[in-house]
Parts: sequence; structure tokens; C-alpha cells
Amino acid sequence: MNQSELLKILESVKSGGLAPAEAIVRLKHLPFEDLGFAKVDHHRALRQGFAEVIFGKGKTPQQVAAIVKAMLRKKDSRHNILVTRADAKLFAPVKKLNRAAKFHTLSGVITIERSAEITGKGTILVVSAGTSDIPVAEEALLTARMMGNRAESLYDVGIAGIHRLLDHRGKLAEARVIICVAGMEGALPSVVGGLVAVPVIAVPTSVGYGASFGGVAALLGMLNSCASNVTVVNIDNGFGAACVASCINRL
Repeated sequence: MNQSELLKILESVKSGGLAPAEAIVRLKHLPFEDLGFAKVDHHRALRQGFAEVIFGKGKTPQQVAAIVKAMLRKKDSRHNILVTRADAKLFAPVKKLNRAAKFHTLSGVITIERSAEITGKGTILVVSAGTSDIPVAEEALLTARMMGNRAESLYDVGIAGIHRLLDHRGKLAEARVIICVAGMEGALPSVVGGLVAVPVIAVPTSVGYGASFGGVAALLGMLNSCASNVTVVNIDNGFGAACVASCINRL
């Protein structure tokens, strides 16, 4: 439930269109609903602007389905539902709950889109250095869109062929926030940061040979960027980058 949905309930009570007792029923599970193995945070959209996101890895299909079901039960809420780090086994029971559910194989993301409202002020551009970085970039792209943003992608424009990136300088300049996803030595965010006047959120990926140390080399390279508009999230954390980008895009 977000602010506008709560306001509608309060206005209905004020106008006499909704009995106070019925309003209590609708608000019964705020701020959270205890499922025993999980406490579903129905209050999060009011506090942070977007509903709780389900991290699928480590959860059973039954647990994921139960959390999704609890979210779908909130008839006064039309927020989008997002499950990250999922697979086909987790998706199967979710699809039975809602026919609108989609499994995005490349990113391992499950989405149930219930609102197409755009709340972000500009465009979030998701840039990937290489094709191997696209799964993490796709997680960021889908998350940004599900959080109410216009989001576009620009893939395979790493520094091994810098002309590919420079060919899209107009697109870079038009973005309000840029998410830059790169593995190997993680140099791309510094290049992008030097070309634009907006925040660049760097996402190191675990793509690379042995000395990349599973993304640690890219992480350290990004943390040491000489471009002062670059900030960094954790390795392979496309979701976290999109959350921060969404917050910036609503300011």
C-alpha cells in the first residue's frame, strides 16, 4: 500500500462511503503480516516508495508463493510484485497464483506488473560493458521499470571498443541516472562518468578470468574511479543499483 492508496481509504471514511470497521479490515495487516517463516512488510511502499521485493535464492517455491499470495491479497494495493534471483522451480507456483506473472530467464527475475504508472522524473539508462554482463544489467533494467521508471538499455559498449560507447553520447546525455555494469577490470563507469553530468551507479560483475577474483578486481577499480560522479554497489547487485537509481529519479 502506498500513500495514494491509503489516502483513498481515509477519504472514503471521511465521505461516509466506507465504514470505519471496513477500513480497519483493509488496514488490518499494516505494518506487516506474519506468515511464520516470513513477515511481509505491507508498510514498505508508504515508507520507501516501493513495495517489498522478494529475494528468491534460498527460499522454497512454497515460501515464495506464500509471500506473493499475501501481497496479492491486499486488494487496495496495486503495486508491482518483483522476485529476484529466481528460477523455473520458484516460478511454477507463482504462475498458478497470477496469470500475469512472467519469468525473465536471462536475469532470473519474476515480475507481476499491476501498475504502469511512471513516478520517476527522467530516464534511467542501464549500460553494460559486455554481453556477459547483460544478466546483471537486465536485473537492474527490470527492477527500475517495475519501480515506476522509464528505463532504457545500452549493451556491449565496453572500453575494448570505445567507439561503440561514443556513438551513443546523445543517449548518455539524455539520461537522468546511469547504471553502469561491468566485469573484468571494471573501467567502463569511469569513462561514462567523465562524459556526463549525472550520477553513475557502477555495478561490478563476477565476469572475468582468475585474477578478477570473482568481481573483486572490478569492485576495487570502480571504488578507485577518478570520475567524481561514480558511486558503487556490491558485486552482481543490479537490483540494488536500480533501487538507488529509482530513489534519485524521484527527487
